[in-house]
Amino acid sequence: MPIAFDNSYARDLTGAYVSVAPQGWPDPQLVLLNTAWAEHLGLDAADLQTAEGVAMLSGHAAPKAAQPIAQAYAGHQFGGFSPQLGDGRAYLLGEIVAPDGLRHDLHLKGSGRTPFARGGDGRAVLGPVLREYLVSEAMAALGIPTTRALAACTTGDRVLRQHGLEPGAVLARTAASHLRVGTLQFFAARGQTDMVARVADYAMARHDPDLVGQDGRYLAFLTRVGARHAQLVAQWMGVGFVHGVMNTDNCTLSGETIDYGPCAFMERYDPATVFSSIDHGGRYAYGNQPGILLWNMSRLAETLLPLIDPDQERAITLATDAVEAMQEQYRAEWLAVFARKLGFEGGCDAALVEDMQTLWQGQGVDFTSFFQALPDAVMGDEATLAALFTDPSGLPDWLARLRIGLGNPDIAAQRMRAVNPVYIPRNHLVEHALDAASEHGDMDPFLSLLQHVQQPFTKRAGSEAFAGPAPVDAPTVVTFCGT
Repeated sequence: MPIAFDNSYARDLTGAYVSVAPQGWPDPQLVLLNTAWAEHLGLDAADLQTAEGVAMLSGHAAPKAAQPIAQAYAGHQFGGFSPQLGDGRAYLLGEIVAPDGLRHDLHLKGSGRTPFARGGDGRAVLGPVLREYLVSEAMAALGIPTTRALAACTTGDRVLRQHGLEPGAVLARTAASHLRVGTLQFFAARGQTDMVARVADYAMARHDPDLVGQDGRYLAFLTRVGARHAQLVAQWMGVGFVHGVMNTDNCTLSGETIDYGPCAFMERYDPATVFSSIDHGGRYAYGNQPGILLWNMSRLAETLLPLIDPDQERAITLATDAVEAMQEQYRAEWLAVFARKLGFEGGCDAALVEDMQTLWQGQGVDFTSFFQALPDAVMGDEATLAALFTDPSGLPDWLARLRIGLGNPDIAAQRMRAVNPVYIPRNHLVEHALDAASEHGDMDPFLSLLQHVQQPFTKRAGSEAFAGPAPVDAPTVVTFCGT
């Protein structure tokens, strides 16, 4: 199948990857194809469903124009630095330049062992592959920058995981790039400043082309990446998304969300919400994500110090000022996100948002349901909103303050409904859909859930089960790094 792959990463960054070859699978089969996204990329969906197309998407065989490589990177994982990580169970197949001129990596996850595998088997199983497909598509529909799922394939083998033998699978995903903070850390840790510069310049060429060749570009690049992540994390907070593994190797230079392993959407509001099976200390809890954003940007700044200014004391001062400015930028982005959710056309008083979150604390309030019930409450029907609280006694005063700021309640309610999702990947629905697919080969629950989260703002008659939270006695969801 003729795909005009370009391979600029392999061409321009020799020394930043190792070449790999497809390992082949017993019986690769296509499970899901994102036909709309394929068409956006300029790919022929029919071609992708042929034996040759499935072989490519599953990592069974690579087209001649592709140049499969495993990218090198390091990273701070839960605060501890690992100088060599890299694509241990994935590889970059090549790059596609879409009809709109934008470049996208085509990356295969779960495609087998590479030299970076560190003892792992290099494989993935169907449940986590489908989780990433589902959640990344939900994020895209919510307007949040993210990698995109192109296809999910099974491999025909069985892989041993925590629940026993499970169907092997591969996720084909695309991204503006797979460059990470950890990519720069890999070379900075080795004192290879020339490679740090090459990677940073390559990243600018892809994501900030106006900075290419400019004086002061490395400090400007730090500021640009920080701005993207300030906006990204504010958007996560606005939908209750908990990434779960905000390691520097999962922190993209493009500002896209990447790697949906231990992730989920918070339902009952609690800043300490954690979903990862290994985050015992709550480092990456919902409420800690803004702080981790700044921590990760500080690590990025460290890699760029030799390039920011020859005088390292001055470089430290400049970088410190840039990172500190990101804190204010995040605060502004966070306030803008919640102002829109509350129905304001412009900004709103931060105290109104903070007092809202104080009202939620310890009340068991469902995050998404609160914003769904808010339009009716603003227009005078407070019953549904009040029912979300264990003790709603503080709610009337807060609503009165909100109404004063909003002005026309009908217009404000319309604004709220336009930006607050009806449907998110509810954890109990996700678990049911993944179990049905993995254990019983039944894709219907998954496909139904996928349809809802791909149109998150459109309320459907008869779909109440997709909008409501899990029962109070439902087990706590724990997620794993399964892909």
